Amino acid sequence: MKNEKKLIYILMSLLVFVWGADYIVAKLALELLEPLCLLFFKYLTALVIVFAVKVKLGMRGFVKRRDLPRYALCVIFGEIIYYYSEYTAMGYLPVSLISIIIAFAPIVSVLIERILYRRRINFKTVAGIIVCIIGVALIIGVDFDMLIHGKLIGYLLTFACILSWNAYNYITVSLHGSYTTVDLTFNQLVCTLIMLLPYIISRIPVLPGFEPALVLQVLFIGVFNSGFGFLLFVRALYVIGPTPTILFSNFAPITTTFFGWLFLKETISPLQMFGGAVVIISGYVVIKEKGKTEEITGE
Repeated sequence: MKNEKKLIYILMSLLVFVWGADYIVAKLALELLEPLCLLFFKYLTALVIVFAVKVKLGMRGFVKRRDLPRYALCVIFGEIIYYYSEYTAMGYLPVSLISIIIAFAPIVSVLIERILYRRRINFKTVAGIIVCIIGVALIIGVDFDMLIHGKLIGYLLTFACILSWNAYNYITVSLHGSYTTVDLTFNQLVCTLIMLLPYIISRIPVLPGFEPALVLQVLFIGVFNSGFGFLLFVRALYVIGPTPTILFSNFAPITTTFFGWLFLKETISPLQMFGGAVVIISGYVVIKEKGKTEEITGE
């Protein structure tokens, strides 16, 4: 188990780079594919990998009829709205800003839990939330003059990602008791593909020819991020625990910013970089303190 922990930490560190590269590859693929088309082909690729794992573990845990409405809501919020908003926002904002603001999502989750479930939060968590909000305000404030020229749409779409991500999480939690993680993922992939299929069929006449570069881009996103990346993330939750695992995702904006500068020539202002650092560091504090609170309370 000790050796596996070391391996998981190494692989999760590499996965942070994959998450960062995913934004860049997706933005390139979106030059030829519409957001929902990219989502469909990405999940179609990921389904092959998850299906192979499901076969190995046993073909069980398919969708129960009574759970169909909840699966549909998971698809609508966690897949369609989230990825449509994120992919569309890439046309208005640098990928680095999108990833930084999405790193604010766990903070919103803590606030929702406090309001709806009266979950206890300590002083460090409160301070981290306030500082994180200030960091986001710095990022957006720099672009204040540009908001009326289109960037406002990008920021609104990114915040839609945060809200849909939280809605998806709370709906998914209600399904965890009836399905294993692999079964839940497989079912959500299948449901997403089924719900998107009518749209994809209607877009076939205008879909571009699958150039080699586009095929490689879709395979990268589907295989390394949505496929193996997800399976590694799930294994990390079990081996090293939820808090360390989530903390890794909090550092994805760093690799995204680097790759965005390197491959897309995107730059953000020094003040926005400072705001991003504030969001990442304060988010780290909030997630870590939330983990400590859950260990103490057993929640």
